[in-house]
Amino acid sequence: MIYLTGDLHGDLSRFKEIERSGIKKGDTLIVCGDFGFLWEGGRSEQKALQWIGKRKYQVLFVDGCHENHRLLNEYPETEFAQGRARRISGGLTMLLRGEIYEIEGNRVFAMGGGDSIEQFEQGREEAGLLPSEEEIARARQNLEQAGNQVDLIVTHDAPGKIREFIDIESREEWTRLHTFFDELSRTVQFRGWYLGKYHLNKRVPPYYYLLFTQVVRFE
Repeated sequence: MIYLTGDLHGDLSRFKEIERSGIKKGDTLIVCGDFGFLWEGGRSEQKALQWIGKRKYQVLFVDGCHENHRLLNEYPETEFAQGRARRISGGLTMLLRGEIYEIEGNRVFAMGGGDSIEQFEQGREEAGLLPSEEEIARARQNLEQAGNQVDLIVTHDAPGKIREFIDIESREEWTRLHTFFDELSRTVQFRGWYLGKYHLNKRVPPYYYLLFTQVVRFE
């Protein structure tokens, strides 16, 4: 089975709740961005990554907007579940932007990245927060090759229309990622779209799930 949760922010104690969710040996946990265990690259982080990689279930994550993208990009790309990924440690793997994976009989589209007001001074592009035009083009190409049909979409940020629904008073400008996700909501068939970032546990019927501390099973 596939289980999903929201931003971990490098908090190992969250795995207590994860392992009370019913997740079993051979299952898959997907974290919807802001994984956070790769920040400084020190010994304590390496021990945590090894511990996570030895769980009885595999742990996958998309990148969020509070990550050390430079450090993440030091891990080499490898083939994983019919897509490209970065193997971090044991069963711990980072899913790359725009890739489609075959996971437990489900076709999963992954697209990390997102906006961060805290890092505007660094610049969105320089910080690696937002997908590039090339990454978005690759995502479109992969989806077209899949007939624009997947079972599950996993992102960190939300389509623009969903962001406005959950924060109607927001005056922040849409990024190209919000616009791209709005496009996908119209052109791609999917059974569920799961995302993090907004620190909410909320379902937006019929297809969208905002996750933070909640652990849910994809049916």
